[in-house]
Amino acid sequence: MSKRTSGVLAMTLLVACALPALAAESRDGQLTSSKAKQAALEWSDFTANERVRAEVWGLSATEWDRYRSLMEGIRGSISPGTISPIEVLGIHAQDDAERRRYAEQWAVMMREDAERILAFQHAYDQAGRLLYPSESLIDVARLRDRAESEQALVATDRVLLFALPDCAACDAILSRLLARLGRVAGVDVYLVGVAAGDEGEIRDWATARGIQPEWVRTRRVTLNFDGGALERLAPGQSELPYLMRRRGESVTPLPRSAL
Repeated sequence: MSKRTSGVLAMTLLVACALPALAAESRDGQLTSSKAKQAALEWSDFTANERVRAEVWGLSATEWDRYRSLMEGIRGSISPGTISPIEVLGIHAQDDAERRRYAEQWAVMMREDAERILAFQHAYDQAGRLLYPSESLIDVARLRDRAESEQALVATDRVLLFALPDCAACDAILSRLLARLGRVAGVDVYLVGVAAGDEGEIRDWATARGIQPEWVRTRRVTLNFDGGALERLAPGQSELPYLMRRRGESVTPLPRSAL
């Protein structure tokens, strides 16, 4: 056999061997392209913001569409704006298996969030000890008698907190209120300076401060726009944070020392 004939045969064998791989690669490429087109079509009815939110919550286009439909019905009418898509889908699960799946997904998310909160609290405690090694967080000498403090609030009271969105002192008071949430009827937060109807800002503010959706759902905590409420209840009061106590039909100022 001549060298030329041998070369031609070798080239033919190489081409023959490559053809199946090329065909498979072509099919894979077509399949990938088809999937991409299908995915784009499924998300075509959603805004960019909705696509991002669905990705954050780990939901498919079909799941997000169902969540959106549910929120347009009774669920959106009776639930707080802070309710998560996972909770909505879990509450309206179509069978037990689906309910368990959403419950597990929510449990994982809440566990991870709790770990993040605890990690940050630990870092905050360390920073406080490092930056202020010789200072106490609480001036014990300025605390009132414990019995007097306890009498300032009873189990049937609700505490009204008027706060600014970006206010370290307000956050400190809120933390103290949440710590004793089980000893009062509830806490009503009024955010001053937030445009009426801007539920997204209130929701983000509450989430960043560890206010649990369950508390809002059961009205242990309510989130409200100020809408002039502070001026009506305490005319001329402008120093924030500001606390008031609702006992029955009476609303009166509440000193911070009562917490």
